[in-house]
Amino acid sequence: MPPVAPRIAPRDWSSQPPWLHAPYRSTALRAPTRPLLPMAQSLSTLTQPVYGHEHVAALDHDLTRNAVSNGAPLGERIILTGRVVDERGRPVRHTLVELWQCNAAGRYVHRIDQHDAPLDPNFLGAGRTLTDAEGRYRFLTIKPGAYPWGNHPNAWRPAHIHLSLFGEHFASRLVTQMYFPGDPLLALDPIYQSTGEGVRERLVSRFDIGVTEPGFALGYVFDIVLRGPLETPMEMPR
Repeated sequence: MPPVAPRIAPRDWSSQPPWLHAPYRSTALRAPTRPLLPMAQSLSTLTQPVYGHEHVAALDHDLTRNAVSNGAPLGERIILTGRVVDERGRPVRHTLVELWQCNAAGRYVHRIDQHDAPLDPNFLGAGRTLTDAEGRYRFLTIKPGAYPWGNHPNAWRPAHIHLSLFGEHFASRLVTQMYFPGDPLLALDPIYQSTGEGVRERLVSRFDIGVTEPGFALGYVFDIVLRGPLETPMEMPR
């Protein structure tokens, strides 16, 4: 008899942002206009990617040193850490966590980003790591800057960091954004505000003096809950 799959809590769709959110103008261009159709999983979508420790380089988690450069990046150093857990609070072990962000001046290392702000030759703005046996991840990086994004007059994105996680197969990739506490731009940001009240606060990290390293870097904690009543809002297909 084949093994019985563990029961998974249903996803709380009310905690996720809608496909179409009028203040976030680009959603009108990409939101589906017809009901989505479920597709049966195939072998290719069920193939588990193999991310062993040998595939993640020693400096992949350290964005202050993983650029091919001659110095340190400009900006405020921060430590970002947290746990990836399931709906029962159990750790999600050895899963790949990717991070990407703009630099301290608010510019990405990407040809499409034409923001009139300097690039930092010592900062790539991307990293990755594997969670440990307790589901914990850790990055050392630079606090990103705000930047204009043209959604509406005088529109600025709050400082934020993108995070993605891979599950048992490539089709199970989840993407979210993490914000910083006390940012005044959060109240004006349609992307942040598209997530329901009482839920969007889960996207905000918390400052932690215990994670902070004296004289070196401030520490922030951002836990990622994959399902259940406290699940983290995600940018994902539904």
